[in-house]
Amino acid sequence: MFGFAKTQMVSPEKALPGRDEPMPVPPRHEVLDAPLAPPFPDGAEIAEFAFGCFWGAERVFWRTPGVISTSVGYEGGYTPNPTYEEVCSGQTGHTETVRVVYDPTKVTYDELLRVFWEAHDPTQGMRQGNDTGTQYRSAIFYRTDVQQKAAEASRDAYQQVLTNAGHGPITTELTKATDFYYAEHYHQQYLSDNKNPNGYCGITGTGLSCPVGVAPAE
Repeated sequence: MFGFAKTQMVSPEKALPGRDEPMPVPPRHEVLDAPLAPPFPDGAEIAEFAFGCFWGAERVFWRTPGVISTSVGYEGGYTPNPTYEEVCSGQTGHTETVRVVYDPTKVTYDELLRVFWEAHDPTQGMRQGNDTGTQYRSAIFYRTDVQQKAAEASRDAYQQVLTNAGHGPITTELTKATDFYYAEHYHQQYLSDNKNPNGYCGITGTGLSCPVGVAPAE
C-alpha cells in the first residue's frame, strides 16, 4: 500500500473494496445548525467541489452567504464508503469533496463557482500546495446540465485570466456527480470554533479574480 504512487489514479480493478455500511452522519451542522444529510429545505440545491484538503474548503463555503449547509466526503473514485485512511492511501480514486447545500434565491451557482476558483490554485494537478496525492485534486461534480454548462463557461473564463497572468492550464476535473460518501464525523466542520479554529488549512488561491458571479462578502 505505502509504495503506491499517490499521484497516479488507481484503476477500478485495483481499487480497495470498501464496505456496504455508510459513515454515521452528525445530525446538525456545527456552525450553521442545519442538517448535513437529506432531507434538505424545499427549494435547496446541491453543488459539490473538491480543491485540496476538505477542512479548509468546507470553511470557505460555510462562510458564503446563501449557503444552508456544508459537509465533507469522498467522491470521484471507486471504493464505496471509504475511510479517510483508505482515501489517503491513493487506492480509492476519490478526492476530498465538499457538498454545498444552498438557497438559489440567495446565492447562485455561478457565485459558488467563483468562490471555488478563487479559493485555490486549479493548475496544480494531483496536489494543492504542500498536500500531494490524488485525493487533493481539483474537481467540480456537476449534477445537472445547467451546472455543467456553467462550470465549463467559468473554467474557460478563468483560464484566460490565468493564462494572461502567466499560469499554466487548469487541471480541474469537470465530471458528472457520482455517489458522495460522507467522511467521518470528526472531519465535519473540522475548522469550526468548537473543534479546531486554528487548525491546518493548506489551500491558497492565486490572487486572481474569476470573471463570473459576484464575490460574496466575508
